[in-house]
Amino acid sequence: MTHRIFSLFFWLSVSLGIKAQSDTIAGKTHRIDEVTVSAKRVSKNVVSSKPVQVADRQELEKLGLVNLAEAVKKFAGTSVKDYGGIGGMKTVSVRNLGAHHTAVDYDGITVSNTQAGQIDIGRFPIDNVQSISLAMGEQEDLTQSARHLASAGVLSIVTEKPDLNSKNIPFSLQTGWKGGSFGYVEPHLRMWYQPGNRTLAGIQASWMRADGIYPFTLVNGQLVTKEKRINSDIHSWHYEANLFHTFKDNSELQAKAHHSYSERGLPGAVIFYNSDSDERLWDEDFFAQLMYKKRLNRWWQMAARGKFAHSWTRYEDKDVKYEDGLLRDVDRQDEYYLSITSSWQPSHHFSVALAEDVFWNQLRTTVDEGALPTRFTTLTALSMRYATARFLLNANMVGTYAKESVKAGQAPPDKHRLSPSLSASFRLLNDQSLYLRASWKNTFRVPTFNDLYYRRMGTRKLLPEKAVSYNIGFTWNCRPTGILRYASMTLDGYFNFVDDKIVAFPSTYIWKMVNYGKVHIKGLDATLAAEVSLPRKMSITLLSAYSLQKAIEKTDPKKSTYNSLLPYTPIFYGNASVILNNPWVNVGYSVDYSGKRYSSSMNTEAYKLEPYQEHSITLSRQFKFKHSALKLQASVKNFTNEQYDIIKYYPMPGRTWNISGTFIL
Repeated sequence: MTHRIFSLFFWLSVSLGIKAQSDTIAGKTHRIDEVTVSAKRVSKNVVSSKPVQVADRQELEKLGLVNLAEAVKKFAGTSVKDYGGIGGMKTVSVRNLGAHHTAVDYDGITVSNTQAGQIDIGRFPIDNVQSISLAMGEQEDLTQSARHLASAGVLSIVTEKPDLNSKNIPFSLQTGWKGGSFGYVEPHLRMWYQPGNRTLAGIQASWMRADGIYPFTLVNGQLVTKEKRINSDIHSWHYEANLFHTFKDNSELQAKAHHSYSERGLPGAVIFYNSDSDERLWDEDFFAQLMYKKRLNRWWQMAARGKFAHSWTRYEDKDVKYEDGLLRDVDRQDEYYLSITSSWQPSHHFSVALAEDVFWNQLRTTVDEGALPTRFTTLTALSMRYATARFLLNANMVGTYAKESVKAGQAPPDKHRLSPSLSASFRLLNDQSLYLRASWKNTFRVPTFNDLYYRRMGTRKLLPEKAVSYNIGFTWNCRPTGILRYASMTLDGYFNFVDDKIVAFPSTYIWKMVNYGKVHIKGLDATLAAEVSLPRKMSITLLSAYSLQKAIEKTDPKKSTYNSLLPYTPIFYGNASVILNNPWVNVGYSVDYSGKRYSSSMNTEAYKLEPYQEHSITLSRQFKFKHSALKLQASVKNFTNEQYDIIKYYPMPGRTWNISGTFIL
């Protein structure tokens, strides 16, 4: 049934486009009333030589998405690991290469975690997000950092920057409140001030709490019982300050300071009715970053980025198996980061850029036998681009060098490697936005501090994990005509090869991190976006993302797991959304679907996770006054009360509701 829903959305938009283009008026003279024509320009996901997907603020609001993880799930080719509940960790992986290969960019600068190597995107509020985009590879910006070019995928988060000049006001205030199931409450406040035409400053703060106690259905053979998820509470604070300034030479400076703190319960796995858990986690993150961009002359431009980041975590577990009945680990990370990019465009068609990133990371921990490592890393990236009216070619070369020192034991060997990539797109028809694109990219990730040093699991001789990605696809953007305001479609096939994959491998008594594994990942991603005009100032927006994927283990033909699906990798998954825009109440409906998958490389019935569907509906309305506005929204997630796990033994919530109100002055 779900396959038919996705197919219906695709063919409905195609047929509407064909019908709109066939309508003609001939043989008569007609007088039409004056109208205002508006249309979306050709989006980045169509003209880019690499797959890029974008979601703007309006789409996020009308679908009632309450966190970034829900938004990222709408992108084709993404996998979001969600351990359930409002406070559960949420990490994103691009085309099954792993969260370690995906860079998370926050307003132009990469967020890092050298200890674990993956970013919890659930820690960032969604209220101030202007847009999010996901690039399978790097973005097209020549002044991007070397860190972006070194990643297999880049998730970019762009926060709000209001245009007070157009409103002719020096001050803006926004306050709001969210509430929902399981004790969820989240008030927020944002203020913007513009002392002059060239300067804009803003501050924002939010607080969130939830008890996280939600019911779920536990199935054990033929026995079905109703249980409650416990120790899933959370409270958190977020603060952020921003400063934007444009100098007289039109160079731009952006400064940001961000601080977040949270305390949460870790509910643990539900196994044989044992859902007890006394694990708790405290975490605190602070970073301050600067970005400066300047066009030196007609041919040269440059960008400089700097950042300091500090994070602190405390983990506690109460259990009689520990001495004194308590295990406590405290970790502190620091990073100093500097990036400089210079681009040169000697002609209209050709440009070249050189980026240099330098960063220094340190980990301090109370874990016994802690190595207290320090890592110094440089990334050097050379980029070249050739572009004509119909052809685009990008070539990149990234050189990585990483050196470590430790306070205890022997330091691992230095890491260094060259990683090339190439991408191209060609406009097939001169008068139509129909493109053929292809890309090839090499990436690798240096082992994390946890991979190398964590307790007795770490292995200091680990090799970097290498990945090669191939992509070929078509993109199409329809001209606005008739009732069709816009329509775009993308179709991409890809193949990824991973070597020296870092996994936890069991030995005699303990688990060890080893370079064990070759992985082949092949798949197909398709996306659709369309908007159709209706009478009485109404319209329908259709959005859909569809992924077919087969990620298999190819290490040893003699092993029983050879050619088995990787854990938590469904062959089919996707989503579809319909938004009814009207002057009264906007209605958004979406469905997310995932096929069967396995929690282990042993693809047997014992490890099978059943397919699931999650249906959601959102109602929203904005009231405009003379100098202010009020936005109201109500949504019901998973209104069919589907019971499912994304991670085995970590049940997701069933039916939930959320309401919100935002006042803008």
